[in-house]
Amino acid sequence: MADIKLNNIGIDNVSSASGISQKKPSKNFMDTMKEVVDEVNAYQKNSEKALSDVATGQIKDLHQAAIAIGKAETSMKVMLEVRNKAINAYKEILRTQV
Repeated sequence: MADIKLNNIGIDNVSSASGISQKKPSKNFMDTMKEVVDEVNAYQKNSEKALSDVATGQIKDLHQAAIAIGKAETSMKVMLEVRNKAINAYKEILRTQV
C-alpha cells in the first residue's frame, strides 16, 4: 500500500510499495492565490491598454479590444466570488464550537 503524506494542498512525499520515495513539487495556498491575483492584474492592464488604444485610434481590430476587456471583467468577477467564498468559509470556521 502506498504511504502518502499531504502538505497543505500539494503532495509532499509519495512512497510506493517498493519503498522508493519520489518528491513531488507542492504549492501552498498563498502561492496559488498570488499567481491568480497576478494573472487578474495582467488582464486588467491589457484591458486598460486596449481601452487607451481604442480612445486614441491606434487599434485596428476592435474585436481584440472587446475580448481583452471581457477577459478582465470575467476574471475580476471570478476573483471576487472566490474571495467571498473564502470569507464565508472563514466566518463559518469561527462559528464552529470546539
